Amino acid sequence: MNPLRWSYRVGFLVGFCVCVGLLAFALYAEYGLGMVPCPLCVFQRIAFLAMGLFFLLGGLHAPAGRPGRWTYAALVLLSGLGGVITAGRHLWLQTLPPDQVPSCGPGIGYLFDAFPLGKMLKLVFTGSGECAKVEPILGLPMPAWSLLWFLLLAALAIVASRRRAVEQ
Repeated sequence: MNPLRWSYRVGFLVGFCVCVGLLAFALYAEYGLGMVPCPLCVFQRIAFLAMGLFFLLGGLHAPAGRPGRWTYAALVLLSGLGGVITAGRHLWLQTLPPDQVPSCGPGIGYLFDAFPLGKMLKLVFTGSGECAKVEPILGLPMPAWSLLWFLLLAALAIVASRRRAVEQ
């Protein structure tokens, strides 16, 4: 089963299933492995959730024309871009020497309650000490895996959207 030959619908539904699997693993890592998510981890989860939603909508709708297909692909890519930016920032924080790591700030729940959205996002993306903690899984830190999956899912959306309706 060659992924380059999948129909638009199959490609997008597979993308949805991958996003669900990644979110399920994130919950397992949190509750089963005891890896407490930092604010940047939470935003990466939100990006996977948004990608999964747009993959599901695109897969269920499966528009025949290119404009509809590329609309869903653009929404997936936009969500993925947010995830790539967040995961990249997270990886950068993890590469900082210990003396340059920002101090730990308040939790994300407090930030949501105490600050307006713009200020809260600025505080989260400034990073904090908990975001610099490296806990590798199969030799790579979690944000590296996230970055890889954001790129793979974006490629899947592009490949699926390039398929012509008559090839289905």
